[in-house]
Amino acid sequence: MKKTQQGFTLIELMIVVAIIGILAAVAIPAYQDYTTRAKISEVIGIAAKDKSSVSEYYISMGSMPADATAAGVSTDAGQSIYISTIAYDGAGGLSYTVTGTNSAADGKDVIFTGTGSTTGVQWSCTSSTVDKKYLPANCR
Repeated sequence: MKKTQQGFTLIELMIVVAIIGILAAVAIPAYQDYTTRAKISEVIGIAAKDKSSVSEYYISMGSMPADATAAGVSTDAGQSIYISTIAYDGAGGLSYTVTGTNSAADGKDVIFTGTGSTTGVQWSCTSSTVDKKYLPANCR
């Protein structure tokens, strides 16, 4: 009678554990970056409505609004758990301070600058403080 093998050898088990460890070492940092990018995307979504309000004001009045109230921009940071402050500079600039991401993006600003023209308002997105890997492609 032949003896059949029962179970795995120690070497086989060690190889499986090593492979799982390598996959986890690559996957966990990538997942953390992904979640931070998703949180920054929420900030971008909040900014979209504020950009629309400023653009509508410019199109109807022919100039940028003087303050956040005239612009229709809510400076209530409670709109998102990922925003600590919202500011409008009176010249078409919107600034959002990121918080709650538990990453290097916390306390950093995402800035939108609106430039009025005869065709409406063109928006640019910049951030000299948030790491580029966390920003959407149009803000890099």
